[in-house]
Parts: sequence; structure tokens; C-alpha cells
Amino acid sequence: MKIFIGYVSLSGNTEEMANILKNTLLSIGCEVDMESLETVEVQSLLDYDCIFIGTYTWGDGDLPYEVEDFYNELLEYHLTGQNAACFGSGDHAYPKFCAAVDTFYQQLNQCGCNVYPESLKIELDPQTEDEIRQCEKFAQSVYEWVLQKKEMNQGAKQSFL
Repeated sequence: MKIFIGYVSLSGNTEEMANILKNTLLSIGCEVDMESLETVEVQSLLDYDCIFIGTYTWGDGDLPYEVEDFYNELLEYHLTGQNAACFGSGDHAYPKFCAAVDTFYQQLNQCGCNVYPESLKIELDPQTEDEIRQCEKFAQSVYEWVLQKKEMNQGAKQSFL
């Protein structure tokens, strides 16, 4: 399975999450490309079986300025049927914990993506064994979800023939 992980990270917290996701997916045999969202061409997302979008939340729930162009460009492309998942880091000291993750989730839905129903949100960086396992479990669950969708699509195609 070909996976893309795009992220933006100010303090390294979301990047650390992205690395855990990447290592987990590599360990189960996925081909994984990882890149900062600042340099991603939205059209290239169509080349993947699943995309993971990770972001930190700025201020009182805002998208980081580094991803605003990427976020706006999402609506310019036909992403219907593309599998996607959202993750990010946040700080409960702010009123809207990980709100940028929710903003991306909604935007990907609006673009027609099949978005994994749960987002991964971690306070600051994944330091504890539980938080690391939470990241690993998220990657595994999304992988299994995409496999299930592929099998359903394959079955539907075979019954159509």
C-alpha cells in the first residue's frame, strides 16, 4: 500500500507523531512518503492509497500560516474517493485543543475524501508509552480501514462483472 504523510510542525511535536506513524506503516509493509505540507502539490495526493494530514494548532484554534495555501488548494482538486486521516498535536492551555486537525478533517470531507472517522490528537508531543502506542494503533487502524475499503471495492467490481 502506498501512503503519504504530510505534516507541518513548529516545535517538532507533530513531526514526531508523523515519524511514529511512518515507522509503524513501514513495519507492516507499506511504501511511505513523508513531506512537509508547505512543499506538497495537492495533485500528487492522487498517487496514494491513503494520505495522512498532520498539523499543529496555532493560537486559539487557527490553522498554521504555513498550511493555508495547501488547505485552500484542496478544494481545487477532485479528491473524491481518496482515503485520508488527520492527526496533530495541541496544548490544552488554549481554548480549542487541536482545532486545526478538525478544520482539515472537515476540508477533506468537503473535498470528497473518505476520511477515517477518528482523528489522532496528542497533547504536545508523544512522550509516554501510552501516547506512542496510541500513534501506532492509529496508523494500524487506518491501514486496516483502507484494506477493508479496497476489499469491498474489489468485491463490488467482481460482482459487477
